[in-house]
This record gives sequence, structure tokens and C-alpha cells, in this order.
Amino acid sequence: MPSLTPAEWLLAVGAAVSLGVGKAGLAGLSLLHVIAFAFLFGARDSTGVVLPLLLVGDVCAVVLYHQHARWDYIRRMLPPACLGVALAAAFMRGISDAAFRPLIGWIVLILAILQGLRMQRPALLGNIPHARPVAWNIGMLAGISTMLANAAGPVVTVYCVAIGLPKYEMVGTMAWFFFLINAFKVPFSAGLGLIRQDTLMLNAVLAPAVLVGILGGRLLLQRLPQELFHLLMLALAAVAALRLILG
Repeated sequence: MPSLTPAEWLLAVGAAVSLGVGKAGLAGLSLLHVIAFAFLFGARDSTGVVLPLLLVGDVCAVVLYHQHARWDYIRRMLPPACLGVALAAAFMRGISDAAFRPLIGWIVLILAILQGLRMQRPALLGNIPHARPVAWNIGMLAGISTMLANAAGPVVTVYCVAIGLPKYEMVGTMAWFFFLINAFKVPFSAGLGLIRQDTLMLNAVLAPAVLVGILGGRLLLQRLPQELFHLLMLALAAVAALRLILG
């Protein structure tokens, strides 16, 4: 078990709650726990701490929202996402996530701005977000970014907003997608030595905080109107993108 001060334990619990809220539907919050755990354990090692907690949240999100998933979009994104995970894992020892994060941030920020304009002017870009090559590229980017930095949430969020998924379909689709891709990541992370006995013990302590976040996030999701939900997701994704760019 890692040795943490009381203030660091408070930060870790808060980050776990944030993770749960994100899994309940407010995916734009996903980088808050990434930043907090990276501060506590370092950018690389924190990915191994976060992954089992993500899976706890994924299982709960699938149980709550599985019936809302759009499998046509999941099937489009999942193969390139798995390929992205494998490529990122193969080069993880030689690639600096500090160098990769700004690129992801710029892509997410540009996507968020374009979709914000598109919501104001529906004819902008036509049906480009629905094209299969777009889903392939989004899936690849999501796979690479989730393996390197657990930072795929904003990427998939902006895509789901762009294709116009209603909020519950969006949450259900993302729940299944991230459950499958995070489960796929486990052997790669374990092989890199990022998941260990001490990190699993910490996960067991923090798992209840994830559940609290999921319950709170579900109540909040029920009270958000559709248009406000999309605007909030874009705003949170843009903030997360800026955090990736600025480091």
C-alpha cells in the first residue's frame, strides 16, 4: 500500500469520486482524476493505479445504462481502439506522454470548437462525423490516448456529441466502449509493471468512493436537459483539452 499523508488521501478519495461521476455520464470530468493521480503517483505509474478503478466504474455504468448502448458505433470504434492500445503499449517505454498529451489536447479542442459551431449552424460540416473513416480515426486516437494517459474520455465525448446521440444513449455507448477497451488494456498494463499488488490494495480502499461518485453522477444526469448536457460535455472536454495542452 502506498504511503500517503492525510491530505494526499483526501485528494485520492476526491479523485475516485470524480472518476465515478465521470462514469455515470459526465465524461468531461474524466481528466480530473487523471491529473490528481498523476500528481500523487507520477504520470506513468498512475495509469496502473487508475485502470482497475476505471473498470469498477465501467462495470457499474454498464449495469446502469447497458440497454441504451448504440452497438453500431461501438463496433466501428472498437477495432481501431484496440489497435491503438497495442501500438501505444509497444512504444510506451520510448514515448513521452508529456510529448503526446498536447497533441491529444489540440485535437480534442479543435473537435469541441467545431462541434460548438455546428450546434449553432447545423449545416456546418454536413454528415462528416457519421462517416466510417471518422469513427476509425476517433477509435485509433482513443486507444492510443487511453493507453498512454487515460485521456480518451474527451475524445469519445466530442464524437458522441457530434453524431447527435441522446444523453442516455451516449452514456450507455461510452459505458460499454470503455469497459471493453479498459479490460483489453489490463494485460498490457500488467506486462509493463504498472499493475502490482500494492496498487491493487489501494484500489480496494478507493473503490467505494468510485461507487459514491457514480450514484451522485446518476442523480445529476437525470436532472440535466439534453441541450444543456451536450453544451456541458463540450465545455468540460474543452477545459480538459486545455489542461492537456498546458501540461
